[in-house]
Amino acid sequence: MITHIRGKLIEKNPTYAIIETNGIGYFLNISLNTFSQLPDKESVFLYTYLSVKEDSNTLFGFIDKTEREIFKLLISVSGVGPSIARTMLSSMSTDEIQQAIGSGDVATIQSVKGIGAKTAQRVLVDLKDKILKTYIVDEVSVALNNTNKNEALSALEVLGFSKKQSEKIIDKILKEDNSLSVAQLIKKALKIL
Repeated sequence: MITHIRGKLIEKNPTYAIIETNGIGYFLNISLNTFSQLPDKESVFLYTYLSVKEDSNTLFGFIDKTEREIFKLLISVSGVGPSIARTMLSSMSTDEIQQAIGSGDVATIQSVKGIGAKTAQRVLVDLKDKILKTYIVDEVSVALNNTNKNEALSALEVLGFSKKQSEKIIDKILKEDNSLSVAQLIKKALKIL
């Protein structure tokens, strides 16, 4: 298996990169996360994963080992193929994926295009223990964030705002800074609402 590649960046696109090494051009499928972090300089280094199927060999490139490991975990789930895993890595950062799986957040997983309710549940069931063992997912902060989020949502509902709209805004605020108290969350949400 090809584990990494170092070479000259020939072409960079939001879905792929072409890297030349010793006169051979490698086409690597990449996520938007990798694309945004891939430097524009000539010499680049990417971790890789080779997906071998009956009818094709597809090479995927990743900016760091964590992204590659999350990809490998995702494709180990029945119903999640390489393209859905890449879409998930394009939609969310590796930290967001780990937090969502670690906290059992079905809605976040299901928000990825191509993942339905059953597949989202399967991802959580299959990967929650692995994520909690392997990666640093702070269960205390997950529980605290969920408590803070729920309290802030309740307060906003009492103030007359719809739960659906409030939840989107609270989630957006928590993505930017997940260390906010309930009062700070409500204040920030009220400025946006």
